[in-house]
Amino acid sequence: MAGSRIQKNKPHKTRFASKSSRNLHKTAPDGGKAQVKPPSHGQTARLARLQRNKNIRSHKRSTLIAEKRASVTGTSPPRILALIPLSSEVDVRLAIRTILSACESEDTAGTSENGPDGMDTEKPFAEEVADDGPITVRVPRYKLRLTILNAPRTDFQRCLEVVKVADVIAFVTPAVGGESGHVDKLGNLCLSMVRAQGMAFSVGLILGLSSVSIKKRSDVKKAAIAALHQELSEDCRTFSVDCPEDCQQILRHVSEHRTSGPQWRNQRPYVFAHQLSFQPDSEHSDKGTLQLAGYLRGRGMSVNQLVHVAGVGDFQLQKIDILEDPFPLQEQKRHHTADMMLVDGNFENSKVSTILPDEMQEPLVTENIPDELAGEQTWPTEDELTKAGKENPNKLHRLRRLPKGTSTYQAAWIVDEISDEEANFHEQDEPMGDIKPDTIDQDDAYHSEDDDADSDSMPSRTGSIWDEDDTKSAAMDNEDLSASQREAELRIKEAHKADEEYPDEVDTPTDIPARQRFAKYRGLKSFRTSTWDPKESLPQEYGKIFAFDSFNRTAKYVHDKASQVDMGSVEGSVRIGTFVKLHITKVPHSEASSLLSAHPSSPLVVCGLLQHESKMSVLHFSIRKNDSYSEPVKSKDQLIFHTGFRRFTSRPIFSTDDINMDKHKFERFLHPGRFTIASVFCPISFGPLPVLVFKSNSEDKEVSFVASGATRNVDPDRIILKKIVLSGFPHSVSKRKAVVRYMFHNPEDVMWFKPLEVYTKYGRRGRIKEPVGTHGAMKCIFDGVVQQRDAVCVSLFRRVYPKWPSQ
Repeated sequence: MAGSRIQKNKPHKTRFASKSSRNLHKTAPDGGKAQVKPPSHGQTARLARLQRNKNIRSHKRSTLIAEKRASVTGTSPPRILALIPLSSEVDVRLAIRTILSACESEDTAGTSENGPDGMDTEKPFAEEVADDGPITVRVPRYKLRLTILNAPRTDFQRCLEVVKVADVIAFVTPAVGGESGHVDKLGNLCLSMVRAQGMAFSVGLILGLSSVSIKKRSDVKKAAIAALHQELSEDCRTFSVDCPEDCQQILRHVSEHRTSGPQWRNQRPYVFAHQLSFQPDSEHSDKGTLQLAGYLRGRGMSVNQLVHVAGVGDFQLQKIDILEDPFPLQEQKRHHTADMMLVDGNFENSKVSTILPDEMQEPLVTENIPDELAGEQTWPTEDELTKAGKENPNKLHRLRRLPKGTSTYQAAWIVDEISDEEANFHEQDEPMGDIKPDTIDQDDAYHSEDDDADSDSMPSRTGSIWDEDDTKSAAMDNEDLSASQREAELRIKEAHKADEEYPDEVDTPTDIPARQRFAKYRGLKSFRTSTWDPKESLPQEYGKIFAFDSFNRTAKYVHDKASQVDMGSVEGSVRIGTFVKLHITKVPHSEASSLLSAHPSSPLVVCGLLQHESKMSVLHFSIRKNDSYSEPVKSKDQLIFHTGFRRFTSRPIFSTDDINMDKHKFERFLHPGRFTIASVFCPISFGPLPVLVFKSNSEDKEVSFVASGATRNVDPDRIILKKIVLSGFPHSVSKRKAVVRYMFHNPEDVMWFKPLEVYTKYGRRGRIKEPVGTHGAMKCIFDGVVQQRDAVCVSLFRRVYPKWPSQ
């Protein structure tokens, strides 16, 4: 514009920023010291930031020094090494024997002064351990104690339980990949499952490299490492496990590396069972005390808190016995080793102390006691009726028939005047109540046949209602059960495909009136802005659950209370790394028998629960369908959930992940490629926790990995609305007016749904004016010109709830 001719003023130069800064060097009037300029706001914030960073570095340094000191002195628990094969050509037991041989050579080299005593291997509290059971070894040269576990890739449930407690995960791959390569399809599933659960410190192992010729060995090793780095991180080290000399590098790498497990695992104390026993109770023949011994990991545990036995449930502790370490890092540190006697699988003379619970023990409360009279309404007295009649003498009172559980909020929408035809209709059948389209009986909706969630998703021009549970029960009566199951699966697949192409669209039935079929639905002016009371006509199951005024504030308080146990400021607490024996009371005899029969090949974990984590509520999980699972997953299907150390079976309902809305749309199926919210009734869990979802196949009883995600929150007031769309087609169009057919089949239904707003697929909005003829045609008026090829729709909504676990 102006170029070089623009005016440039000379900047003002001064030694002082202000007039008051000139006198800072002068002394005070009373002859005191010179005035010191206080630091500005920016300088104060910088000093505070530097001090905060210094404190963080000091805390990290002290924590690291404490961990190293604990590993050197042997006060930390042995590290758990889990071996996961990524190919069917891998022999994991051969790799375990090679690692044990390396431990034997290192133990011999490390104890040469005291004399070679061979490998020090502990098979916990038994003379023989199954091939897949835990094996504990010590390597004094590297100040390392190691517990080796085999994670079977064919059993997803057992493999996941091993991964939950593993400090180091070793992925084993063959040196020469077969037809499926170094990582086959099942290995990819294991990798995706481990990533979703939370990847701990991992290493790669190559087995069978010694069988390759020397000339090709380098190229084969590079190919195997490249295959592992495609699945694992680049900083993951890869070793060979063909000879003990190669395994020594693994032991050195594991001992020097700082293992930091997932965050969710460090928030709770847990004990991996090395020894398991059961004592029946004299008072209760079907229950008893489960005794479990192992190292305390994660964080400190209090005898007053509840514990969760994986796959069984929540229980109280009778006492905690603190035992001497049965396998110390240095053999000379074992006290009274010769005096120990193995009695009933327990080291009786090795007991150091016993901690008993006190009056502060948390009670085992699972469900709330509902008030059965909370929803009752009192009948007016004669005085109240007489007083009401005097106030309105000209008004005739007529008793209206209302559905069971109808609230005052719903009754305000009920029409007083009904036609004679409708009155005769309700007198012939069981009265459903004169409910407008925007009225829903939630109590009846919950106890109806699977909430009609399956019937609306099945497209049918005849209006027949399909239900998966009914289909299964009908198939059980047929002689050819497999054919009926295949037919039911085919219907579900067709419904899944129809839900993807035409979501929420439902055909109006011809055999029953639409006002009766969709009496539980209501219309909304706007899905985003219209109000819906979250406390309206809740089912009876909501009286058994617990809710929080502020879930985040409660979670912060609970974690602060658990941190006090770590510091030892709470009586009856045990520090990390202690070898303890837990006495768990009132364990069912049947569950204990199954645990004893599966031990030690199947790992057992007992974790301490935070406050309130035994109480039932409505939990919401944000999950995403696994790409490898192609079968349809229907809402309210029975699924297996793994949340942290918990494992339970439930029937969730799916909804959209709308963060900024108070209402959420119900999803009939779990669609791939997007996150979906799964809502279930289950015990409270304070996150963040990973969530893994599995589905059991009824035919071969195999478990498939369906989805993964994380916990979202605990919120019983989350409104999940099921949406259905009734559609019709314009028969004759005159600019903004159109006669619509096939949405309804009688004029009474047209008048019933007249208050609702209609819209078209091309964005026109309008209203129903009047019925035309006797076959359900209706005249509609829109806000613009309607095209002949357009489709006219109307949306209906009703609230749905999760299924109770026992149902």
